[in-house]
Amino acid sequence: MPVPNFQTIAEQVAKHLREEVLQGIWSGEMPGVNRLAPELGINDKTVEVALRLLEKEGLLVGQGPGRRRKIVLPEDHAPPALRVAVLYYEKGDESHDLFTRFQNKLTAAGHTVLHAPKNLTDIGGNLRRLAHMIKDTDADAWVIAGGSKEVLQWFVQRKVPAFALYGRQSQLRIAGIGVNGLPATAAATRHLIALGHRRIVMLESGLTLSNPAASSAAFIDEMTAHGITVGNYNLPGWEGGLEGICSCLESLFAHTPPTALFLHSAAEYFATAQFLLHRGLQVPRDVSLVCMDQAPYFNRFQPQISHVHWNDQLMVNRIVRWAKNISHGKEDTRQTLIEAEFIEGGTVGPVGGWNVD
Repeated sequence: MPVPNFQTIAEQVAKHLREEVLQGIWSGEMPGVNRLAPELGINDKTVEVALRLLEKEGLLVGQGPGRRRKIVLPEDHAPPALRVAVLYYEKGDESHDLFTRFQNKLTAAGHTVLHAPKNLTDIGGNLRRLAHMIKDTDADAWVIAGGSKEVLQWFVQRKVPAFALYGRQSQLRIAGIGVNGLPATAAATRHLIALGHRRIVMLESGLTLSNPAASSAAFIDEMTAHGITVGNYNLPGWEGGLEGICSCLESLFAHTPPTALFLHSAAEYFATAQFLLHRGLQVPRDVSLVCMDQAPYFNRFQPQISHVHWNDQLMVNRIVRWAKNISHGKEDTRQTLIEAEFIEGGTVGPVGGWNVD
């Protein structure tokens, strides 16, 4: 009669933690006794014995007193495919060329891509609604497009694997990639001023003179350096998706119409162009337009759309590399900035027509 192999509680705990590590639930470093014991409902000593068993196996490596153990996966371990959810900034982003390309590459790498049921504009900065959505979405990791500091901080604090695509990622411990558009913004602003523009407005959702982003701060600095007084008129901010930008434009053109506009996204650019068309205004004869975004079809327009350009294939590659690192259990919080340049195009011109000061 074979002797039954009864496992100790510590061995059972070690087996449970081993399975979680191999499934990718824990990555980078293993949480310590203080966190695991309450979660598992057992005493500290038993958890410590279980962790030491995993050290003997080589799955964990000690890094000194008071430091978490490092996770080292077996060389022949096949990393699990991730379910990566994409949290868009606003409606319409899902059709953007960049999003399509990185999602196709994630799928080709064996991962499953999900779309969050709501976008950040729908959520409106309500972190409780965000938490409910994350809980109800069956995802292992998240790509967040254009996240605010509060939204990205939420993911960091809860240790949800996340990647910040654009957004307020600076000084947060989160993987991400963005664009250094400051020199390009300054160059575009100088170019407009050289063409005689003084009533220049930068439209970016939620950003005002008292709450500027880095790009809008560069715009303000350049205007000020040329002796142009900057006020709320130049950086009015707006809320509510494309409907909100139309309301903002109505207000701007009611009394003292701007001679030049910076638009944050391609969708906002075309919404603005449509607004001007309905008013009988021509670009660039009556109003100059610069898009702070890019699209592969911009150069097909005649005239070519004036915009800020960067190599967004670097973004596609970085997101896929991050997903690979996460699936292998590696911690990845590296942030990258891509340099951008101003493409003059043909939608900017000298001040003229009815807009002359």
